[in-house]
Amino acid sequence: MPSLLRWDPVRELEDLGRRLSPVFARVPQEVRTDERQALTAVDWAPVVDISEDAESYNVTVELPEVRKEEVKVSIENGILAISGERKKISEEKNGKRYHRIERLYGSFLRSFSLPDDADPQRVTATMKDGVLNVRIEKLAETKPRSVEIEVG
Repeated sequence: MPSLLRWDPVRELEDLGRRLSPVFARVPQEVRTDERQALTAVDWAPVVDISEDAESYNVTVELPEVRKEEVKVSIENGILAISGERKKISEEKNGKRYHRIERLYGSFLRSFSLPDDADPQRVTATMKDGVLNVRIEKLAETKPRSVEIEVG
């Protein structure tokens, strides 16, 4: 005679977690080309820090292995756009054959709305050692002034 088992929602969630954990371990999704090698199938987004001081807003972007000629910085309609591409390394380079490639490659685009006091006409960008620094000057602060008006 079959016995009845009490339903345990916690056990069900634990079982679901065990079954899904291999799925999440594969993010980014891998596309197998053969048994020896896997290539990533997603574009990447570089990490960004944004700070401000009294005179400007500063955007710092980590772009390892990206040449400055392959980076575009633009401002349009109050939106700062940083785009470019990190080229995929060839599967065999300088006599090396890669067995595993985990770094992400491809095109990227990061966009940020600028604050109202950012001056889109006074922007500088420099790149050194794989780090892009974009400096956006703030507009000159308008100070209230009083004007005496003679009543006639």
